[in-house]
Amino acid sequence: MPRYFFNTRIGDELISDPDGEILRDPDRAWEMARAMIRELLKTEGADGALLNAVIEVTDDDGDIVLEFPFTEAILESPDRSVTRH
Repeated sequence: MPRYFFNTRIGDELISDPDGEILRDPDRAWEMARAMIRELLKTEGADGALLNAVIEVTDDDGDIVLEFPFTEAILESPDRSVTRH
């Protein structure tokens, strides 16, 4: 199974995920990124910097698989499909 890295970009700063997670596919990485953002906003609060942040999910080669804006995680309607990348 592939390994995905969940790097957080806040403005010009990139916070790298050195370990990553082994997941079955990009859909699962999307779900995990969404859950991570929601948990972070719940514990840290939704200030301006975090609302403009993005999780960049990369693969083992360092290629970006998906970009997940923090605002998308809070605007997502619960009755919509979870896989929207």
